[in-house]
Amino acid sequence: MTDQNAELDAALEAVIEAARAHLAAVKAAAGRIDDDDVWQAYVHLNNTSYAYDEKLLDAFGEVTPWDVESIDPDEADQRFGMAGAGADGAADDPYDQVISVRQRRDYRVPSVAALLKVAETARRGAVPEDEDAGPVESVGEAVLELLQAGDGSLASLDVPELEPLDGLLTVTEVTAPLDLEAFDDADGAGPFAPAEGDQLVGRLDEHPFLPDDEDDHNHA
Repeated sequence: MTDQNAELDAALEAVIEAARAHLAAVKAAAGRIDDDDVWQAYVHLNNTSYAYDEKLLDAFGEVTPWDVESIDPDEADQRFGMAGAGADGAADDPYDQVISVRQRRDYRVPSVAALLKVAETARRGAVPEDEDAGPVESVGEAVLELLQAGDGSLASLDVPELEPLDGLLTVTEVTAPLDLEAFDDADGAGPFAPAEGDQLVGRLDEHPFLPDDEDDHNHA
């Protein structure tokens, strides 16, 4: 039993050291997505935790709260896209992975008339003076007009006529790049739906920072 206890103590120390190494890698990455050092430290922490849990079960019939399975380090490297890496860390196939970044932002429209007016102004500025720009007839059409008149990003909608609400951004490892021809123009959900094999890396929740929030902070 003494040897078994010593093995348990050593296994627990390995978990503690792996947890510290993982935390150090996370701090060093500073939020960088898909950092190799973080991933390798995660795999090591996972496997040391699994080994300790197994030894505890064998010795005393007890388990930890950690619901983990052993990860093959070689398979972990393949998952991370490091398989076949050369001495300089470059993979044989630089196009082995595809990353999909998807963003949603909701807006409140304080005044429909004001939004339509600013969209019509943007439309008139995009067509020759001798052509009739035509009216902007709906809120959705107005938003599209602002996007087309700008750079196509959500920054084009940073106008007083739109009040930003919560939003989110997701980063997903996908098995294949987007094929626009596979979806009808009227299909707004299909291109964003995850496919089999896609893996969500993480999501960032976005909360708007409004002038009222700054006032509340100053009076706190």
